Amino acid sequence: MSARELPVVIGVVLIIVMLVIPLPSWLLSVLIMVNISLALLVLLVSMNMKEPLELSVFPSLLLVLTLFRLGLNVSTTRSILSAGDAGGVVETFGNFVIGGNPLVGFVVFIILIVIQFLVITKGAERVSEVAARFTLDAMPGKQMSIDADLNAGMISEKQAIQRREKIQREADFYGAMDGASKFVKGDAIAGIVITLINILFGIIIGMMQMGMTISESSQTFTLLTVGDGLVSQIPALMISTATGIIVTRAASTGNLSEDITQQLFAFPTMLYVTAGTIAALGLITPINDILTLPLALLLAVGGYYLAREKVQSANEEVALSEEELQTDEMKSPESVVNLLSVDPIEFEFGYGLIPLADTNQGGDLLDRIIMIRRQLALELGLVIPVVRIRDNIQLQPNEYRLKIKGNEMARGDILLDHYLAISPGVDDDLIEGIDTIEPAFQMPAKWISETTKEQAEMFGYTVVDPPSVVSTHITEVIKSHAHELIGRQETKQLIDHIKEAYPILIEEVTPTPLSVGDVQRVLAKLLKERVSIRNLPIIFEVLADYGKMTSDIDLLTEYVRQGLSRQITNQYAGGNNLLRVITLSGKVEKTMAEGVQQTEHGNYLSLDPYVSQTIVENIAQQVESLSFQEQAPVILCSPAVRMYVRQMTERYLPHVAILSYNELEANVEVQSVGVVDLS
Repeated sequence: MSARELPVVIGVVLIIVMLVIPLPSWLLSVLIMVNISLALLVLLVSMNMKEPLELSVFPSLLLVLTLFRLGLNVSTTRSILSAGDAGGVVETFGNFVIGGNPLVGFVVFIILIVIQFLVITKGAERVSEVAARFTLDAMPGKQMSIDADLNAGMISEKQAIQRREKIQREADFYGAMDGASKFVKGDAIAGIVITLINILFGIIIGMMQMGMTISESSQTFTLLTVGDGLVSQIPALMISTATGIIVTRAASTGNLSEDITQQLFAFPTMLYVTAGTIAALGLITPINDILTLPLALLLAVGGYYLAREKVQSANEEVALSEEELQTDEMKSPESVVNLLSVDPIEFEFGYGLIPLADTNQGGDLLDRIIMIRRQLALELGLVIPVVRIRDNIQLQPNEYRLKIKGNEMARGDILLDHYLAISPGVDDDLIEGIDTIEPAFQMPAKWISETTKEQAEMFGYTVVDPPSVVSTHITEVIKSHAHELIGRQETKQLIDHIKEAYPILIEEVTPTPLSVGDVQRVLAKLLKERVSIRNLPIIFEVLADYGKMTSDIDLLTEYVRQGLSRQITNQYAGGNNLLRVITLSGKVEKTMAEGVQQTEHGNYLSLDPYVSQTIVENIAQQVESLSFQEQAPVILCSPAVRMYVRQMTERYLPHVAILSYNELEANVEVQSVGVVDLS
């Protein structure tokens, strides 16, 4: 148990002790002051919170404080009736607060009871009841609103969960407050009964057991009883007021003091009217002018300053709105909400790179990102979501990073006043610069000054300006993670889009035999290997042909790739119809084919770890030797093992293309430049 929890446990145990064991008068005085302090603290907290859920424990706290106060009443009653003494605090309230007059004290006590019972408690109880009813009635509508915002991409799944939890907590809170307000009502009734019992039996005990006269007994026990009643009812009144404040905070956005000052003085002209009325009362009626004129002057001066402050605030808001409008227009990217609704891609940069995005300083990063999105839409067939651009002071001044769905995917550094010179393969010592690595393709490079630019180009360096470095890096990262940007919602939008032109085709594919999730997994596997999904009609034609035959997503993907053979051939062979490839030996293909295990959940490759490692190492050696010839590595194998070769190499060689013979057109010339064997 932590130290913070210990006082609460001790307090609950002390309540039980007060109900059973007589306490000394000095301890009663301490506990009475603790009761007053707690009540005042609860009242102040309720005034300064902005919404009821900030004090969601209040119903339980109200029960504990009510029980604590009743326990004090029992202890003080025992002390008053047994010893004629309840401590210095009760005696002070009985003599000093009410001036030693029992009748005045009793009247004050009755007034407090009436205020608490008929005004505050009654109103708080009714507000709690209505709030609980309306909160429960509004729950279905709020839930539907959250679901609509989530489906539209306006909020994330985490935000939706938080908002649902808040709605549930509100319903629980107002339901609990509806019952908790009965505690206050019962406490007020108990206060009246306890006071009457103390007075009646105090007089009897004083006369029969303490030898007092009826006058002395009435004076003594009435003062003590009324003092005890005031000590109890003042904290009870504060708790009742706090209850009323909490349940009436539904339409507030600030704390109580802030709301009162802002809303009550929202119309300074009304202060002038009020000041004129008060001044007229002093001049026309017999009311003393000394009372009315200073108050009227104070109201008029307050109205003048409030009106001037309101004009200044309005001017500041207009200026701020114009500035925000200009900022929004500057940062407004091309909208593709009608095509896809996905989580944004975030591009963050340090303050030293602000000129990249600031058009006033010549930055064109926003235009470049728009062109990147258009380019990738043509290449991949997928509309890339809006890239959120923002500066981040936590980054180094020249540092940037790219995040997809909240996860950092890439990071880099650029020097705005330099150029990036990518090495041609042989560095020249005459080119002076800062050694670095090109971020997109991890090639050795140098940051050079503008004066060295022409010299570097003469020596064969590829010289790139900083905005181009960033845009190229963004493009490559998005290409590598395009499969993460297509989900079921995006797939459904693609299906709806193609359904307008090919309704019969879509009806044969989805919802049967393939669900939207099945189609999404096929498209994601294609994008993961950088196969464009732009030609959706062909993809769906293949799915319509083979979707009824198998539900294996890997097998369906292989059929789709074969259907896109012309596209894949053009992608890797180009216009010269010549494709240089690395092939697998017959022994390797036979070993892999024999290692395929068939289960009811799909097929998977089961090879000896040593054999797998040998195959991967040999592939890596062939790829490395081909890279020295400045050729993009392509591995060609039979259709039966293509997807298993991909599964084996994607962790270590993710950018190596794995093709099968069925994915190539008949007119393409294939030239083997390497063979992968088990030796």
